[in-house]
Amino acid sequence: MNELWLDMGPQLWPAYWTTIKLTFYAAIGSLVWGTILAGLRVSPVPVMRVFGTAYVTIVRNTPLTLIIIFCSIGLYQNLGLTLAPENANFVDNNNFWLAVLGFVLYTSTFVCETLRSGFNTVPMGQAEAARSLGLGFGRVFGLVVLPQAARSVIGPMGSVLIALTKNTTIASAIGVAEASLLMKEQIENHADQIIAIFAIIAVGFMIITLAEGFVFGRLARRLAVRR
Repeated sequence: MNELWLDMGPQLWPAYWTTIKLTFYAAIGSLVWGTILAGLRVSPVPVMRVFGTAYVTIVRNTPLTLIIIFCSIGLYQNLGLTLAPENANFVDNNNFWLAVLGFVLYTSTFVCETLRSGFNTVPMGQAEAARSLGLGFGRVFGLVVLPQAARSVIGPMGSVLIALTKNTTIASAIGVAEASLLMKEQIENHADQIIAIFAIIAVGFMIITLAEGFVFGRLARRLAVRR
């Protein structure tokens, strides 16, 4: 056990820091793209509704592993898409951002559906009153509907974020040095201590996800719309 800890201990923080960064950047991107998709899905323009519905239906039902591998093999190796500057760490940095892109493409569909469920909590009369004042769809959506819907779905958004954190383990499929890749490496080096390795990695993820749940729980209670 001492040998395992001496080998694994110094690598734990860098691995989990990568996991946290993946979660952070992917969460921001997913929130932006997911909000746009939600707007498209309730748009009065048929073409936008069709695009939003088709995107969410297809991507949400595609395995995340395939999306991450597509970003690496399809976008980078075949189409030449690069998301990092050319330097000594180009491969690692590019794989990191390709993983973030994959998570954004996938997680945004769940953000979209979560927000869309929140739209149902906004009284129809408020949107109708805003339209009667001459506001267009964009202003009604951005100023009236979205702020109230977002406050009503803070709790479910926390669940989406927790799922995203756990999904970051798939980034190891393209060589991103996050926690699950460290676990695989340690299992290869210390095959007789698999349970201990699993336990160490699991505790780390529990700390991160429980902290996320606590924060979003507090926010949901403080910012909930009073009706």
